[in-house]
Amino acid sequence: MSSTPSDVAAPPTKTRLAGVKAALKYTGIPPSWLDKRPKLPSRNWLIFIGVTSTLAGAYIYDYRQCRKIRQEYVDKVKYLAQEPLGSLDYPRKVTVYGTKWPGDEDSQRSMRYFRKYVKPILVAAAVDYEMVNGRRYGDLARRIAEEIKKKRRIEVGLDQPPAPPMLLPQASPEEKRRRELEGGIVIVGRPTFKEFMAGLKRGWTDSLDLVDREEQLSRDLESDGRFDEPEPEPEASADIDGEPIPTASRLPPSKPFAAFSPPIMHGLTPTPSSFSPSSSSSGSFIPAELNTPPASIPPQPPIVFVHFINHIGFSQIPHMIWDFFNERHRVREGAQDAYRLIVGQTRPFVAPPPEVLTQVSDADADLDPSTSPAQPHLTEFLPSDLNFDKDAETYYKKSLVRSFASDIAKAREEYYAALPKRLETARALAWGAREPTKDERSYPPPTEVELRAERMKKELRWRADEEGWEIIRPDKEVDWDERFREALKVFVNSLSESENAKAEGEGGENKS
Repeated sequence: MSSTPSDVAAPPTKTRLAGVKAALKYTGIPPSWLDKRPKLPSRNWLIFIGVTSTLAGAYIYDYRQCRKIRQEYVDKVKYLAQEPLGSLDYPRKVTVYGTKWPGDEDSQRSMRYFRKYVKPILVAAAVDYEMVNGRRYGDLARRIAEEIKKKRRIEVGLDQPPAPPMLLPQASPEEKRRRELEGGIVIVGRPTFKEFMAGLKRGWTDSLDLVDREEQLSRDLESDGRFDEPEPEPEASADIDGEPIPTASRLPPSKPFAAFSPPIMHGLTPTPSSFSPSSSSSGSFIPAELNTPPASIPPQPPIVFVHFINHIGFSQIPHMIWDFFNERHRVREGAQDAYRLIVGQTRPFVAPPPEVLTQVSDADADLDPSTSPAQPHLTEFLPSDLNFDKDAETYYKKSLVRSFASDIAKAREEYYAALPKRLETARALAWGAREPTKDERSYPPPTEVELRAERMKKELRWRADEEGWEIIRPDKEVDWDERFREALKVFVNSLSESENAKAEGEGGENKS
């Protein structure tokens, strides 16, 4: 059947492209892309874009503010780095003290805080620094006390000053003392402040005797009987020809054998005092007038306090997030602390009156820290530099504060419970009482000498941690000596601030 012309479909009319669409035809880009109408993303995409852009904007703003603040203080002090020094002059030098934050395994956290926020301003002003960090609790206090005792021994003539390393012109003691006072001390955080004050008090209060901690501990552990050999049980046939067998319990006590003892000769027998261990100690014959703590303390370098809080634990994650997006506040605080030190304006150290401190020390002596919670002291309500960063102690891990002493006691108990069996194995293998097992051949157990060394190492660490925790625990006040009142100074922003602090201190004393 033939189709009529009306049944045949008309050919499609070609649409003419113009403008951008005509240009896209020859580039390979489909012109249909321009026919699509834009529309808003979905709800989930809008949430994602909004949250991401907000966080990125907050971080970028904070980062730019940090650079701006740091550059502002660098511009204030960089002129000091351009001042020429004499051929025999030295740049100004400060000492930075930091210690381990309670509950943090990283002992360098406070030093990193100083290097990130305070150090850039000091470097811009050409101020040199020396960092002293305590790796464990109490390390900083012991180091400061030992350094002070060494200086005291040199001053009274018990020790000789160290020889200069090179044959170069050396500054006089007065010049060295002047340079030390022109420097300063940077204290990072509340735990560092407590250890610094404890070391300062011990150094100016303890005797000048040189004490070897390992030797003293070995004498203490020698008589506890942990490594004594068990006495053999007496047998039934203890008599031979009517005479008793001389067992260890029936023999008279003998004197310990001294290794490398000289032979005893007629007329040449040495006196016991010539070989006594006390005679070899340089601090055993210190006259009483030299070994007495001084009535006053020489002026110490001024102190600048650096606020530092280390957030640890799941409950403090909100504080970590806040600090991440508000780092500019820490940058400003660190720059202000460095600038305060560089300017050099100081004021006397403010402390409560002596009668208030006496009442507080008596209350601390009657308080049992293991059973009684920390109570607020009267010193918290008085203007005092002893309260520096006291609020930071509330951020200590609660589990650490409650169980630090008990954890050490538990570890010591478990170690000594397993020690007799380990010691029995070591002696049985050493005496040949039995053959080693297959596992003992592959992994030899420690010998008795190694067990003694291991015990000494553990006891040193345990006792040092206990001593250090007694210094920094939250319910323990900062150590204080009335001789510090005239010897310590604190850096301030301006002279007016020092006058205001002095007026507040006098007002607090009058009120008390």
